[in-house]
Order: sequence, then structure tokens, then C-alpha cells
Amino acid sequence: MRNPLQLLFLCALVMYSSCKVSNPGRIETMAARKAKKVTIGGKDWKNPVPDNSEAVGIGARAFRQQCQVCHGLDGHNTGVPFADRMSPPVADLGGEDTQAYSDGQLKWIIENGIRFTGMPGWNGLLKDDEMWYVVRFMRHLPQQGSLGIPSIFQQSQEQELMTKGTKTQMKVR
Repeated sequence: MRNPLQLLFLCALVMYSSCKVSNPGRIETMAARKAKKVTIGGKDWKNPVPDNSEAVGIGARAFRQQCQVCHGLDGHNTGVPFADRMSPPVADLGGEDTQAYSDGQLKWIIENGIRFTGMPGWNGLLKDDEMWYVVRFMRHLPQQGSLGIPSIFQQSQEQELMTKGTKTQMKVR
């Protein structure tokens, strides 16, 4: 009778440990980066949108409508509560990895998405020129945190702060 119980315990332990989610390791991360470099197209595409403040403004408006839910108003994930909890985390568009892509590659990513990252393709939802304008905005992102928190997340963050404040007041009393 003891052996079946031990076997059952061992099976339960194995099942529990195999269900645990962990961050990808160094080798898996390196392999994913290399795979992205090979699969992302558009390297030679040229951005037809002029590089000026008007184009950046048009791109910012398109960005706010489509991209701010995941990337924040500023493109740096400011105020997005799940950005660092995704696997892989939501890209900081001002980061070195993202800014190293050519304009054509960024447009290709916007158009097609990146599999297994949560980045959807916007082909059919954004017009071709809108995607190019968004790329112009991405090249001129505002300072991190300078535009605040997307309104969709403001209430939840205010509630979290109020809850923390209430807990602190309760401890003081």
C-alpha cells in the first residue's frame, strides 16, 4: 500500500513542478532574438513619409488609437500594468533592440506582428501610410513618463494607490 501512495505523491509533485511558469533562459532568449532577425522582413523598405514634426504628430495620433494599450502613451510602456508580466515582456519602443531595426523592419512588424510575442499584425486595420507615420513617431518618442498613464489604466492604478494608502493608515493606528 505504501508504494502506490509514494507513486501518487511523486506523480503529483512532477505535475506541479512541470506546470510552473518561468522566464525563458539565456539560450532560449538568444535563440528567439536570432530567429526574429531572420524572420522580420522589410529591411530594405524606405519610409516614404517625410521626417518632420507634422508627420510625427500624425503618427502619434495613430499610435494613441491603436498602440497605447500595450505600449503606453509614450511608447515606453508607462502605466501599462501587464507590460513586464508578459512573456516576453512588451517591448519598450525606445529601447536599443527596437530602435536598431530599420524603418522598413518596424513597418513590417506593425503590419505582420511577431508570432508568440503578443504583438499582433495590423494589416487591414491600419492603412499602409498610417503604419509609416507610426514608425516616424517611434523614431521621435517623448521622454518616458512625460505623457502620463493611458486613461484605461488610470482608475485601476488610482485604486491600487488608495488601497496601499488605506493599508498604511490601518497599520499606523
